[in-house]
Amino acid sequence: MNEFEIKQQRIRALLDQHQLDALLLQRVSSFAWATCGAASYVNTATTFGGSSLLITRDTRYVIANNVETPRLEQEEKLAEQGWQIRATPWHAPNAIAELTRGMKLGADWGFPNAHDLTSEIARLRAHLTPEEGARFRTLGKICADAINAAIRALKPGMTENEIAARLALEAQSRGAQPIVNLIATDERVFKFRHPLPTDKKLERYAMLVLCGRARGLVCSITRLVHFGKLSDDLQNKMRAVARVDATFIAATRPGQTLGAIFDRAKIAYAETGFADEWQLHHQGGAAGYESREYLGLPNSPGVVAIGQAFAWNPSITGTKSEDTLLVGERGNEIITAIKNWDALRIEIDGATIARPAILEIK
Repeated sequence: MNEFEIKQQRIRALLDQHQLDALLLQRVSSFAWATCGAASYVNTATTFGGSSLLITRDTRYVIANNVETPRLEQEEKLAEQGWQIRATPWHAPNAIAELTRGMKLGADWGFPNAHDLTSEIARLRAHLTPEEGARFRTLGKICADAINAAIRALKPGMTENEIAARLALEAQSRGAQPIVNLIATDERVFKFRHPLPTDKKLERYAMLVLCGRARGLVCSITRLVHFGKLSDDLQNKMRAVARVDATFIAATRPGQTLGAIFDRAKIAYAETGFADEWQLHHQGGAAGYESREYLGLPNSPGVVAIGQAFAWNPSITGTKSEDTLLVGERGNEIITAIKNWDALRIEIDGATIARPAILEIK
């Protein structure tokens, strides 16, 4: 059974579970998931695309206007995938009301008069097929190469906006959309967990955060760079956050609940002397067609499965550690690892886990 057939089977099971006649998917992430990578957006920042999918018991529809359908047919080749394309003029109502009249409907958001399946569909998106895992590996390398190239091109005096532009260039030119592109320099690294780039100029220290998207999948990575000798305080914090990250990675194994993983990470925060830092930012979670399909939280009942992707992002004020991993049968694979990057080697449960150090440029 191929990727598309697996997903259709999962959708039919969801309809059976909730005794529904049809499923409406309007999120950009859900559209990409159900079509194995097609894009429904025009605005790259939007949650809901210009085209929708409707899956009934016996038919699959793409619902779009006459502006979008030529690309969906010619480039995304959705008709060849078995979708019936229902096009309407751009100035007229779409066909959703007509096609769903009298149906018990489920949707991937709070669509009027539909059963809200937001959480269930996010979990379907997070359970990756082998084909999606292969695409994730390719995307991970793209994001790693992009952030590495951007950092190697940095020079003191560049503004955060210039750094963001360079990171966007490196990602997009390799085939990944930089849907999250966060840059902080110097004191801003210590002030903000989500630093939108500004005109501030780099003096010595920078944090670059990238979420890159390709064929719907989203990969996350953070790296830090410092010009000149690192302070003892920064080195200590980076070693501490690397240990927390290694704890997350080691614990993310098949059968483990996200709540149990989170508890282990909280202990690691406390053991490194930063017990309360986890409260200042979310810690990451399952990745897929959203940067995080769902977060790891205290008491989370979700269970890790082979083939899933996770992106943990622990932070201690002024430092952060973040990569994307795939859960394998025998171990975890860091798909955003950068070759020849200085590493902090952390011993966890008898294994050594390498986490990125702050790149020191002297």
